[in-house]
Amino acid sequence: MDIQFVTACISTSLVLLLLGSVVMVVLTAGRLSDHVRENLELSLLLADDAKTEEVNRIVRHVEAQRYTKELRYISKEEILAEQTASMGLDPTEFLGYNPYTASIEVKLKAEYANTDSIIPIKNCLMRYTQIREISYPSELMDNVNENIRKISALLLALALVLSLISFALINNTIKLTIYSQRFLLHTMKLVGASWAFIRRPFLMRNLGIGIASGILANALIGGGIYLLLAHEPQLAHLFTVQILGIVGGAVMLFGILITLLCAYVSINRFLRMKAGDLYYI
Repeated sequence: MDIQFVTACISTSLVLLLLGSVVMVVLTAGRLSDHVRENLELSLLLADDAKTEEVNRIVRHVEAQRYTKELRYISKEEILAEQTASMGLDPTEFLGYNPYTASIEVKLKAEYANTDSIIPIKNCLMRYTQIREISYPSELMDNVNENIRKISALLLALALVLSLISFALINNTIKLTIYSQRFLLHTMKLVGASWAFIRRPFLMRNLGIGIASGILANALIGGGIYLLLAHEPQLAHLFTVQILGIVGGAVMLFGILITLLCAYVSINRFLRMKAGDLYYI
């Protein structure tokens, strides 16, 4: 394996590493935004006189709805115990009764965690007379959705810019490898070799560069994810098999296609040149 091949592989793999990292960030940002949305809770405050069977009926109804991701019933006693532990005093000692209200905490699926979707959900649930009030962090929810839209647009723009930069850098790397052998190309053309015959070994060589670079870039990305999860294991849910497969496949595909395309264009450029022009480029 010659030094030129190794140098081209390293240069290309570093560019692919940059591109793969951006793709990874864009995809995991989507999962992270879903995670944030799905942790915003809809609180159904129940009436004090709500009977157990009525509460169970509401719970079963809400659990069966397509917008529900997770549901938790919290009794008055549980809320009292939590508040007593956090405040360090028991309100019933000076009030003489439990001031808290039982509630059903509903975590919505990400696509329903917005004000427009919650309003009809709220109107439907308020038909139950046992539900006294429904509260949700509307302002926080709107801010989260607005910030997610801005960040998503920024990441997509960054991905596009870096894709163009990656294309230019890889193109320059491949052009340099072809440039050093421009006289060999011309000699083969002089002895009657067809352009397809001349291109074949160079395209195969650059195919090898693309594959090797993609493998190396994916190995570096995998190592980076491993080190990240070693320090922040709670982020493991962001890196699904599907996302890893998309990133790995995109890096390999981009590496192969761009090296072959750049090699094809560069070879044709030199083949069209006259012998005298090769000395002045």
